[in-house]
Amino acid sequence: MAVLDIKPAAACRYDLVSLGEIMLRLDPGEGRVRTAREFKVWEGGGEYNVARGLRRCFGLRTGVVTAFADNEIGRLLEDFILQGGVDTSLIRWVGYDGVGREVRNGLNFTERGFGIRGAVGVPDRGLTAASQMKPGDINWDDLFGNKGVRWLHTGGIYAALSKTAAALTEEAVRAAQRHGTIVSYDLNYRPSLWKAIGGKAKAQEVNKRIAENVDVIVGNEEDFTACLGFEVEGVDENISAIKVDKFKSMIQTVVGAFPTFKVTATTLRVVKTASVNDWGAICWADGNFYESRHFPDLEILDRVGGGDSFASGLIYGFLTYGDPDKAVNFGAAHGALAMTTPGDTSMVALEDVEKIVGGGGARVVR
Repeated sequence: MAVLDIKPAAACRYDLVSLGEIMLRLDPGEGRVRTAREFKVWEGGGEYNVARGLRRCFGLRTGVVTAFADNEIGRLLEDFILQGGVDTSLIRWVGYDGVGREVRNGLNFTERGFGIRGAVGVPDRGLTAASQMKPGDINWDDLFGNKGVRWLHTGGIYAALSKTAAALTEEAVRAAQRHGTIVSYDLNYRPSLWKAIGGKAKAQEVNKRIAENVDVIVGNEEDFTACLGFEVEGVDENISAIKVDKFKSMIQTVVGAFPTFKVTATTLRVVKTASVNDWGAICWADGNFYESRHFPDLEILDRVGGGDSFASGLIYGFLTYGDPDKAVNFGAAHGALAMTTPGDTSMVALEDVEKIVGGGGARVVR
């Protein structure tokens, strides 16, 4: 019996749809935001990055449910999404008031970090169109029931943006489950998003409600403790036997509390410096644990979006093979490769990922 009961591709318009906010990332390159004189721009968003990775790297059919203020920034974001091949027909466009008093598009100033200087993100996302979306804005029954979606992906970043965003997320996951669509949710705890609206207590209240309708839960140890309230001792930023064993114990407790979880997955990261990490991943499914290939001393150009690329590789593995071992290895390899390029989103091809999954390395390709 398959771990996940996934709809056949022929019965659905989309392999995956994501729900979340997409911001314009302003990147000072090798410099710092506070001293920058120019920026490169990219698009990015925790939930969207998964849809883009599945489309651009893995060739699946994806769309994004989000909203933009209808101005030049919004249209620039749309252009980035179109370049990535993600379907834009589900985007809601909101009239712009000319100033941003009522609705805006989000900006995210992000520097990569290097060596002992860690990466820094400075989001500017108040009053964004996506954060103001609310229940009733999207016809989920038409999307999941008529158009057909094999997999919905969303996460705790979007749910933290506002009361209405959290309520819309709950509405979406319930509707997806009602129509037999697999739901994945990346807990993605961000203290800065929750601190003004109740902190960890509020994060747990919201995320526990959403989790009741989730099939695949993704997060690290901080996510599981902060968002779902499961404490585990002895887990730190070291990939070690004690960390893996403690994490396995916590996961067994989590899946006992949330029987809807059919798969749980996490990346295992050691932050040695901003530019050198140990990297790996672990997945629980069908009562067993599966560990990916370990990547010691992984050199990193830009770590932002590595977890999202892990999630897209993991989802690809389940959609394509239905195999937890393949899924966690595709996820770990895709996440590792995505962190070798700038920007939030993946710039690698399927053959790159397959090479790493197959045990290949960095020999020159001629």
